[in-house]
Amino acid sequence: MAQAVSTRGPVSGTATAGKKRRKLFLLDLYSTAVGKKYAMALSGIAMMGFVLFHMIGNLKMYLGPEEINHYAEFLRELLVPLLPRGMALWILRIGLIGAVALHIHAAYSLTVLNRQARSVKYQSERDYQVANFASRTMRWTGIIVALFVLFHLADLTWGWLNPGYVRGDVYRNVDASLSRVPVAILYIVANIALGIHLYHGAWSLFQSMGWNRPRFNKWRRGFAIGFATLIVVGNVSFPIAVLAGIVES
Repeated sequence: MAQAVSTRGPVSGTATAGKKRRKLFLLDLYSTAVGKKYAMALSGIAMMGFVLFHMIGNLKMYLGPEEINHYAEFLRELLVPLLPRGMALWILRIGLIGAVALHIHAAYSLTVLNRQARSVKYQSERDYQVANFASRTMRWTGIIVALFVLFHLADLTWGWLNPGYVRGDVYRNVDASLSRVPVAILYIVANIALGIHLYHGAWSLFQSMGWNRPRFNKWRRGFAIGFATLIVVGNVSFPIAVLAGIVES
């Protein structure tokens, strides 16, 4: 008796296609709006820590040239002899540059996503006035701060824009730079922009990380105002002190 021959049906395209390779968890998370908000918040926290410790270190200006120059040398000697001289400082700089790049990219990507979803109105529980003002100013204050950082590096780190620059003499370099009235005004304006950016950033990061319980809102606002005020007052005091002759080489 003839044996029935089984025939195989056509193979579907999905069956022959190779398995799709999964992204790494962090890349997969970052591809979402929530992941980008986390990235903005965490990179923002890193930069907030930097501006705080940078400002505290610069306060040594008021203790005289030996103290601030010794502090600068301490940073260059960080983790020596485990690492070559200056290497730890460059690692910190590269990490900071990475945080800034991530922050900018996440901000831009979220802006694009928000424009694409403009027809869907979203309003969180946070104060509408704060959110509205932040949306109008964060981009511009961020641009001002980014441009100021480039000027600051060319002025006091590399000395390209500072006629009185002396390598290794931080006290003299700050005095030579900020004794120029236009430069002092630039530093004051840029730090006010930084303060506005920090205020809204400090407020928003709690929202981004999901730490926005209504009973904490008053505390959040107080923290945002206090942190931004501390940074602005500390940084603005330097050009004022130089112009007033308190800091003088």
